[in-house]
Amino acid sequence: MARLAIEVAYARVPEPLVLALEVEPGTTLRQAIERSGVLALCPEIDLGVNGVGVFGKARGLDETVGAGDRVEIYRPLPADPREQRRRRAARR
Repeated sequence: MARLAIEVAYARVPEPLVLALEVEPGTTLRQAIERSGVLALCPEIDLGVNGVGVFGKARGLDETVGAGDRVEIYRPLPADPREQRRRRAARR
Protein backbone atom coordinates (compact mmCIF):
# COMPACT_ATOMS: atom_id res chain seq x y z
CA MET A 1 0.00 0.00 0.00
CA ALA A 2 1.33 3.44 -0.94
CA ARG A 3 2.15 5.86 1.84
CA LEU A 4 1.22 9.55 1.81
CA ALA A 5 3.86 12.26 2.24
CA ILE A 6 2.54 15.03 4.53
CA GLU A 7 3.80 17.77 6.84
CA VAL A 8 2.76 18.75 10.35
CA ALA A 9 3.34 22.43 11.15
CA TYR A 10 3.11 24.45 14.36
CA ALA A 11 3.76 28.20 14.52
CA ARG A 12 5.76 28.13 17.72
CA VAL A 13 7.67 31.14 18.95
CA PRO A 14 10.37 32.11 18.03
CA GLU A 15 10.59 29.75 15.04
CA PRO A 16 7.92 27.68 13.30
CA LEU A 17 8.26 23.91 13.39
CA VAL A 18 7.55 21.85 10.26
CA LEU A 19 7.91 18.07 10.38
CA ALA A 20 7.73 15.88 7.27
CA LEU A 21 6.45 12.32 7.57
CA GLU A 22 4.79 9.52 5.65
CA VAL A 23 1.53 7.98 6.79
CA GLU A 24 -0.87 5.30 5.61
CA PRO A 25 -4.02 6.23 3.67
CA GLY A 26 -6.90 6.70 6.11
CA THR A 27 -4.72 8.35 8.78
CA THR A 28 -6.61 11.03 10.71
CA LEU A 29 -5.26 14.47 11.53
CA ARG A 30 -4.99 13.43 15.19
CA GLN A 31 -2.97 10.33 14.29
CA ALA A 32 -0.69 12.32 11.98
CA ILE A 33 -0.03 14.89 14.71
CA GLU A 34 0.71 12.17 17.26
CA ARG A 35 3.01 10.25 14.89
CA SER A 36 4.94 13.41 13.93
CA GLY A 37 6.34 13.81 17.46
CA VAL A 38 5.29 17.47 17.65
CA LEU A 39 3.42 16.88 20.94
CA ALA A 40 6.66 15.76 22.63
CA LEU A 41 8.61 18.69 21.15
CA CYS A 42 5.97 21.28 22.08
CA PRO A 43 4.26 20.23 25.34
CA GLU A 44 2.21 23.45 25.35
CA ILE A 45 0.02 22.02 22.57
CA ASP A 46 -3.36 20.81 23.83
CA LEU A 47 -5.44 19.32 21.04
CA GLY A 48 -8.54 20.04 23.12
CA VAL A 49 -7.71 23.77 22.93
CA ASN A 50 -5.59 24.31 19.83
CA GLY A 51 -7.43 24.30 16.54
CA VAL A 52 -6.14 22.30 13.59
CA GLY A 53 -6.51 22.58 9.86
CA VAL A 54 -5.05 21.82 6.47
CA PHE A 55 -3.62 24.66 4.38
CA GLY A 56 -5.36 27.33 6.47
CA LYS A 57 -8.81 25.73 6.49
CA ALA A 58 -10.12 24.47 9.84
CA ARG A 59 -10.66 20.73 9.98
CA GLY A 60 -11.67 18.21 12.60
CA LEU A 61 -9.16 15.91 14.26
CA ASP A 62 -11.04 12.85 12.97
CA GLU A 63 -10.85 13.86 9.30
CA THR A 64 -8.34 12.02 7.14
CA VAL A 65 -5.22 13.46 5.53
CA GLY A 66 -4.47 13.41 1.82
CA ALA A 67 -1.20 13.21 -0.10
CA GLY A 68 0.78 16.44 0.20
CA ASP A 69 -1.38 17.88 3.01
CA ARG A 70 0.14 20.34 5.45
CA VAL A 71 -1.54 19.68 8.81
CA GLU A 72 -1.42 22.90 10.83
CA ILE A 73 -1.80 23.29 14.58
CA TYR A 74 -3.04 26.76 15.48
CA ARG A 75 -2.10 28.69 18.61
CA PRO A 76 -4.96 30.26 20.57
CA LEU A 77 -5.37 33.98 19.96
CA PRO A 78 -4.06 36.11 22.84
CA ALA A 79 -7.21 38.25 22.67
CA ASP A 80 -10.48 38.26 20.75
CA PRO A 81 -9.99 40.49 17.66
CA ARG A 82 -13.55 41.82 17.93
CA GLU A 83 -12.97 42.87 21.53
CA GLN A 84 -9.71 44.58 20.55
CA ARG A 85 -11.54 46.61 17.86
CA ARG A 86 -14.23 47.64 20.38
CA ARG A 87 -11.56 48.86 22.81
CA ARG A 88 -9.78 50.87 20.12
CA ALA A 89 -13.08 52.41 19.01
CA ALA A 90 -13.98 53.32 22.60
CA ARG A 91 -10.67 55.15 23.05
CA ARG A 92 -11.35 57.39 20.05
